Amino acid sequence: MQHQPKARMANPATVLPDAMPAIMSLMKATRQAGVPEATLELVHLRASQINNCGFCVDFGARSARKNGVADEKLFAVAAWRETPYFSDEERAALALTEAATRLADASDAVPDEVWDAAADHYDEKQLAAIVLMVGVTNLFNRLNVTTRQPAGAGW
Repeated sequence: MQHQPKARMANPATVLPDAMPAIMSLMKATRQAGVPEATLELVHLRASQINNCGFCVDFGARSARKNGVADEKLFAVAAWRETPYFSDEERAALALTEAATRLADASDAVPDEVWDAAADHYDEKQLAAIVLMVGVTNLFNRLNVTTRQPAGAGW
């Protein structure tokens, strides 16, 4: 038996004509700060996993593979701490992603140790790109989960 979710409505970012171009402009900006594309893809995928966004996990895994992320990383990103496949830079970005996505889970949502580890590997412009990618991903996750956008749509 295959589960076929049905969207409640079109993605809100596509319903309002000015919304998607603005969001895509932010996405474009994240790509211009010097963070490796593969790292940004992993950030998107990990935040989407945390938020249970099937659409974004599916889209993110496909996009990551298209942008050169190796299968072992795609298969292990949810357990990145316990696997040997990620660089120190990617680990720092993933830790920052998790902290910034789970803001309500701790009184010190993004602890200094997480921020400082990321800052050891990325300059201010790159940190801005990672934080923006986390924010935009969380926005898309919330839009897609709330409106039940089905995975695989649009491929």
